[in-house]
Formats: sequence, structure tokens, C-alpha cells
Amino acid sequence: MTRRAGIGGRRLRIGIDTGGTFTDVVALDEDTGEIVTTKTRSTPADPAEGFEAGVRKALELLGASRTDVTALAHGTTVATNQLLEDRLEDLGFVTTEGFEFVLEIARQSVPDGYGNSYFWVKPPRIVPVHRVRTVGGRMDHTGTEIRPFDEASAVAAARWFREHGIRAIGVCFLHSYADPAHELRMREVLLREHPEAVVSLSCEVLREYREYERSVTTLVDAAVKPTMARYLRRIAGGRLRVMKSNGGVLSAEEVVRQPITTVLSGPAAGALGAAFVTRAAGRGSVITLDGGGTSTDVAVVLDCEPTLTTEGTIGRHPVKIPMIDIVTVGAGGGSVAWLSPEGTMKVGPRSAGADPGPRCYGQGGTEVTVTDAHAVLGRIPPHLLGGEIPLDVDAARDGVEALAAKLGMTAERAATGILEISAWNQANAIRQITVKRGLDVRDYPLVAFGGSGPLLACRLLDLLGLPAAVIPVNPGNLSAFGLLTVDVKNDYVRTRVERDAELDLDALGAVWSELQREAAVALEREGFPPSDHRFARSADLRYHGQAFEVRVPAPDGPCDDAFRAEVVRRFHDAHENLYGYCYRDDPGRHPVEWVNLRVSGIGPITRPVLRERPPGGDSEPAGVRRVFYDEWTEAPIYQRERLAPGTVVAGPAVIEEFGSTLPLHPGFQARVDGHGNLVVTR
Repeated sequence: MTRRAGIGGRRLRIGIDTGGTFTDVVALDEDTGEIVTTKTRSTPADPAEGFEAGVRKALELLGASRTDVTALAHGTTVATNQLLEDRLEDLGFVTTEGFEFVLEIARQSVPDGYGNSYFWVKPPRIVPVHRVRTVGGRMDHTGTEIRPFDEASAVAAARWFREHGIRAIGVCFLHSYADPAHELRMREVLLREHPEAVVSLSCEVLREYREYERSVTTLVDAAVKPTMARYLRRIAGGRLRVMKSNGGVLSAEEVVRQPITTVLSGPAAGALGAAFVTRAAGRGSVITLDGGGTSTDVAVVLDCEPTLTTEGTIGRHPVKIPMIDIVTVGAGGGSVAWLSPEGTMKVGPRSAGADPGPRCYGQGGTEVTVTDAHAVLGRIPPHLLGGEIPLDVDAARDGVEALAAKLGMTAERAATGILEISAWNQANAIRQITVKRGLDVRDYPLVAFGGSGPLLACRLLDLLGLPAAVIPVNPGNLSAFGLLTVDVKNDYVRTRVERDAELDLDALGAVWSELQREAAVALEREGFPPSDHRFARSADLRYHGQAFEVRVPAPDGPCDDAFRAEVVRRFHDAHENLYGYCYRDDPGRHPVEWVNLRVSGIGPITRPVLRERPPGGDSEPAGVRRVFYDEWTEAPIYQRERLAPGTVVAGPAVIEEFGSTLPLHPGFQARVDGHGNLVVTR
């Protein structure tokens, strides 16, 4: 897509990722290729303040003004945090008459397996049953109308919501994925009878079967829509795009229409940034670990693309939208160390956040955190962000010593224990994203980034047997950098359940053409001419009798017998890779079934260029500091920006930079590659 210069004459693109503790900013001058990175403290009470402060800081560093900005890309946790904190009051639900208990029935699945089923209590529904209204009318699974839409009951439902002050409403009628006519009429009634209502329709949020998941996904969209609209109004200019969970971005105007697509906004940007950096370094498949102040997000990149899922959850809510497959664990720098009633030490998932933060921040924090443990052991400098945030190491030590006294151990052992527990929490998240999905964790290098991501990299290599860890340039800002590498992307889905042997290829092609037209309209709204449109087709298939599907990419071209055979071959291969078996040679007893058809509309952007760096430079340490690994030692301290390609640093040592730190344990070494990445090996 061709970019115009800003009003000020320059062409600047800015990526801004708002985390729980810091707001990360990366600015790119598209004409010179200059990249500037910086951070500001997040402002959880009003995230827009941290956003604006980050933009101002980046522009000051570049000597530029807001008129020079041609594009802003934003990764936000506003929707995610609202769901995690269950701030979903005043939400209403409209569904088909006779199905008012669809949320109460839910699914029979029990978290953590049946071993805990005796003690598990089903959590409260996203909408209590007294705020559910039903409307007469019925479609069957083919979209044929069985009973007509009952406008009288629709009007009664709308007036009931208006009288009770319920303004966020989700609508999910049975089989509306096949024909949305009744849902569209329900919206007309709601907007006529209750003009203040914010309405989400399942046919627009998730046009896919499975009523329970479709209902919850639609309600989550309705719940976050008012919050996201207010937030984006505060920060939006005409050039703002917001990161989506699926690995694409959308304009702020489009996001207000479908806010649920942003629920994993920040973590998705980090995984894409890691994929972009490692692709340039010649590594196609890696594990990504994004360590922040509140949590750590883990994903897998296969053949330069992060893996996707539609079986995600945010908090306790199943959200069935395309999203990068990410596992999140409460093991960030601000994770609090605490004692259980049994007297054992635990770390997280509760976090001290940005305010008051860890004890060493000197902002009134009283609880010991992972960052405090690093400070006590000398593994991070006595200041953050190049000196902008001085650390009160004495306050951290006092807290760790008090905790150690309760456990009857030294402060060093207690601090090391905090870090060990945090490392195991991260290792378990990595196992969940790899071993549980049939991948051998030992085959994949780890890309560690985020402010706290590199801090435990050496220990994770030991715990998991990983071949190497890659620390990108400016790891603390990689998520913000990833926002500058992301295409505009929108996903469309249609359920069409049909046996492969009975497949109507003409009807299949017609559905894909309709989805592609919808995607093209959205891309045109985003400003992309038809010549720039790209489309990616995929299909969800399964063996007849299975409950869940496997998604495979579908080739371009006409929907003929060769096309059908190729998609089915890909399904057999994918099923065998995932589960270790397939039935390609037994189609009679195990016929293949097509379930969902999908199209992604993609509008490509101009990406930054990662240039190789020349060898040579100062590889001497900038000083020494007492650091505790297995014992106290005078460890050399290196400034990363002074390390040139080819330099090898042997542990014990510490490599510091503006947004992050790498403690290099004894027995490990870090080599600087041609792009400036640190490659850590035993």
C-alpha cells in the first residue's frame, strides 16, 4: 500500500504496545529506515495517558511532530483486562424461544480433567438467566425458516432491556450462521425501541455453528464494545490501526465494530515481531517467550508463521475467533512471591503491576516480586531504562530478607527460589504450547523478549533442553516493533457440514466467493485498491463422528475434483502430524467431513528492513558488579549496543541494554549474530 507523507513532510510509522507495567514504543522513519525505541510507564487507570505519553516521547527523540505521523499501530490490553477482571455488568442476551438456558447448560467439560470434578463448581454465567430474553421464530441448520420471526416478542424483549437500563446486548439465534435474517430483524427492533443499545449479532461476530461458543463469543463482543469505543475515541486519529488476535491490524473504525478481535492484541504483536526477526536470521521455527511485568506469553512459530487456533479462552470465557495460539502464565517481573497456608513459597499469578509495582520501584510497593529477587542477586542493574527509573535495591533486600526469615533460609536462597519457581512456571507454559500439541520442545530455539523475557533464558535452556535462546535487538520493545510488520487482516467463516463423498463443489465455490467478496469490501474500506488485495482460503475438516476439526490451508483456483482431493490430502497429513494417525486408506469406515470454510482478506503493508551489521566494535566490559548465580562473583557487565557481530561473551556475565537485561549464567555463552541478535548456548 502506498503511503503518503505526513503533513509535516516526513513519513513516520509508530507502533505502541500497552502492557501492564510499561508502554513500549517503536518509531520508524520510512524514508531513512531510522528506528527509535523507547518506553513509558503504563497508566492502568487511564491507558490513553500512557499511549499519548509514549507518542510524545518518540516524536521528541526523532525531532518530529504529530503531523509527520502517517500511521499508528496499537496493541492494547483494554478488552483483555476487562474480561480477565470480569467487568461485564449490565449485559443482556437475546436468543431463540426455548433456548434461554443455553448459557447455563454450557459444556460438560471440566477444567484440569475429571480428577477435580468432585470439587469444581460451575462459574457464574456471563449473563445470568434473569437477563436473558427469548424471541419466537426458528431456522433449521440449512437456513430454511421453520417458524417466522415473532416481532411482538422481539419488541417486548427490547423494551424490557430499555426499562432495566441494559445497554450492551448480544443476539444469537439458533442456526443463524446458515441464514442471518432473523438476527438482522432483531437488530432493527432493538435500535428502534432502544436507541441507546449497543448490539452484537452472532452472524457478524462468528458465523459458525456450535451455539454455546457462538453465544459466549457474541456476548463478549457486546461486553467490550462500549469500553473499546470510549478508549479508541480518546486516542484515535484518522491513522490509527489496532492489533488483532489473528495476527493482523484494523483501523480504529473497524475495530469498534468488532472489538472482540483485539482480545489478544499485545501478545499477538510479540509473536509476529519474533517471527519477523527470526525469519531474517534464517530460523523458521521457534518458541517465542514474551516476558512482561504482569505475565509471560508463550507461542510457537512454525515455518515463519505463528500457529493459529479458534479454541481460545480469555479468563473463563471461551472465545471462538481466529487468534494466535498463545499460552499466558502469571510469571512476569511484577509477579508477587507469597507463602501458602502450608508455609510453602509460591510466585504469581497476582502481580504488583505498574502502581505501586515491585518494592525496588520505590513507589510504595510492599510485596516481594520477581524483579526484587533479580535486583537483590545483582542480575539487573540498579536502574531501569538507562537510568530513568532508579531502583531501591535496599528496599528489595529488606523484603526478601523478611520472606527468607519466615522460611528459615538466607536471602540469596530465597531470591534464587523465587526465580526458580518463576522459571518452572514459564517452562510449564512452554510445555503446554509444545508437548501437549505433539511438538518436541528440544527441536526449537527460544526467542526471549519483553522487559523480563531474557532474564530466565539460561535457566529455561537447562530445564527444557532447548538448543539455544535468541535475544533480539531491543527485546523490551519487540511487541511494539511487531506492530510495524503486520498486514491488515480480516477473517470470514461459514459453516457448511457435508460428507466429502457427497460434496457439492459448485455450492462450495459459491460460499468461498461470497466470503471473498465480504473480505474485499472490508479491504476497500481500509483504503486498499483491488490490485493490493490478497486472500487466503482454509477449511476445517474432520473424520465423521469426531467432535472437533482440523484446519488446513486450501489452494487458490477453481473448486474442482483436484482442489477437493488436495484439501483432503492436507487434512490427512495434518491429522497424522497432530495425533500420530490418519485414515487416508480407509475412507469407507472413516469418511471425511467438511465443516467450516474460511477466507482471510489481507492488505499488505511496507515492512521495515533488518539490515546486517558490520563486524568490529568494542567488546570490552563496561565494568563489574557483584552478581549471585551459584555464589557471589565479580561479574563483567557489558553494554549490548557496543557488542559487534562475531563477539562472544562467556558467563558468568551480565549484558545490559535500555529495555532489558540478559544474566549470562556460568557455563553459557552469548554470540552476536549478523543482525545483532544474541544467540545463547551452553
